[in-house]
Amino acid sequence: MDAQGRGRADDIDPADQWVLNPTTGEYELRLTPSAPQSPVPGPRRSAPRSGGGGGSAGGATRNRSAAPGRTAPAEAPGRDVPPPRRRRGAPEEPLPGRRNRRPVKKKSKAKKAVVWTGGVMAFVLIGTAGAAYLYLKHLEGNVTTEDVGSVADSGFSKDEAFNILIIGTDRRTGSGNEGYGDKGSVGHADTNILLHVSKDRTNATAMSIPRDLIVDVPDCEGKDGAVIPGTQNKRFNTSLGQYGRNPGCTMKTVEELTGIDVNHFAMADFNAVKTLTSAVGGVEVCLAKDVNDPDSHLNLSAGKHTIEGEEALAFVRTRHSFGNQGDLDRIKVQQQFMSSLMRQMTSGDTLTSPTKLIKLANAATKALTVDKGIGKASTLKDVALELKKVPMKNLTFTTVPVKDNPAEVVKATVVPLEPNASQVFNMIKSDTSFTAVKAKEKKEKAAVAARLKGTKSAADEVRVRILNGGAPGGSAQEELTYLQTEAGVTKSENAGNADKTQTKTTLEYAPDQADQARRLAAIMGLSGSALKPGESVTNAQGLPTMTLTLGEDFKGAGVKMNSSAAPANVDKTTANEVKCAS
Repeated sequence: MDAQGRGRADDIDPADQWVLNPTTGEYELRLTPSAPQSPVPGPRRSAPRSGGGGGSAGGATRNRSAAPGRTAPAEAPGRDVPPPRRRRGAPEEPLPGRRNRRPVKKKSKAKKAVVWTGGVMAFVLIGTAGAAYLYLKHLEGNVTTEDVGSVADSGFSKDEAFNILIIGTDRRTGSGNEGYGDKGSVGHADTNILLHVSKDRTNATAMSIPRDLIVDVPDCEGKDGAVIPGTQNKRFNTSLGQYGRNPGCTMKTVEELTGIDVNHFAMADFNAVKTLTSAVGGVEVCLAKDVNDPDSHLNLSAGKHTIEGEEALAFVRTRHSFGNQGDLDRIKVQQQFMSSLMRQMTSGDTLTSPTKLIKLANAATKALTVDKGIGKASTLKDVALELKKVPMKNLTFTTVPVKDNPAEVVKATVVPLEPNASQVFNMIKSDTSFTAVKAKEKKEKAAVAARLKGTKSAADEVRVRILNGGAPGGSAQEELTYLQTEAGVTKSENAGNADKTQTKTTLEYAPDQADQARRLAAIMGLSGSALKPGESVTNAQGLPTMTLTLGEDFKGAGVKMNSSAAPANVDKTTANEVKCAS
């Protein structure tokens, strides 16, 4: 209750209302009694004077019962309790019917300071929380969203693996960007990275998709809801901007290419690189040689440099300074740059600097266009916090495995390199870490050795026919070639397509072919559930033969079905690695 409203604020120090309870050793709030009120009708009694028969004030306090529902603290033995403080001119004993004021032990100035400091700190915390709330609302105003309908998820889950497609366009939007990109471009998907964050947050994969990759762009909805017809055998970058396609079209193109469900997108223009690098105070890059590129305006000597703003944009845009001066080598440089940017963003210098954090949050929210599912600053903060849980050493940068387009005489585009590309896609789809493959490979080898223990059949004794029951076209012949030329299974044959499709690859065998089945299972990495005891068929030589049916889970010729390892010739780096662009 308000002290001033009770008429007792003049001479009472608020700190004195905190009383030491000798039983608990803690200070407790004890409100003092009210000041005398106006007389009430009826006979008045004089209050006993100090030292009269009524006993001392201290004694009266010790003997008086506590108010209902409260327990009066016991006094420490042998300790004199000082009389209660009273206002000047007030009666020494309370009026009849009023409770005695409890004794108050006066606290030291140090104790009072603790009480007041605690109050100030609480006020500061409340003020900070309010400021954080207001700043979050300010950031909400920075975020630009684009509705891509049901292609993107309606919300963000902290408990599941998630995939975000990061798109960099070649539009000349933003101040000072008039001289960059293609003049009059509708905003093609110039830089594309599918970021996968594992469910347990132990690892993440950032897979670059070359803009010159030949793909089929599916039908999709434009901004007005009208269906934009798809195209076949076109560059990936046409999945955005061309014919009015929005980021949802690019998401659908990635899904058809990889089989991976894309949850959200984040799109940025040239300004993103400039503002983000300036917000963190610059990004350190390393060059293996001197570079002077008149097209991107990058002019740096060999060695390490800290770059930001226009210079950082020139670094990620240069195409003619490294490798074979093509887009694939530019992707490698961009991955090195992003690794350095992420290291800087998560460094102590950034995380412990409120100024840098505020600049970074402001720059990031202004630079991005995202889907409505993550279109709030608070949700973007949640995404960032989940990504922050991933150790930098377990964040892998890789690129879709590709080869030159065989349909071209002058090589300008690329196509997926199989089975490598499918292996990479399957690793992401199955939430498999690119950085934990060595331990898993060792475990797989031990499992193969255990399966082969006691197996008498050699590879050249295995008789099997191969059916395609859901794998990509030509898979049966490709697997046959691998088994005969690489694995030594010479008694194998292609039996064409199965009568129906199936999701899982199976191997059916007769009881007397169990050894052959175990040998082939070890070669292909088939699990125990893939082995189906049953009947054999007769091959062209009249001999009993097993039946291998390749299902939709088939990973490619020569790729073990239980393999979690990345293909040997897939380029990959981790975010903690420092490399020099060459």
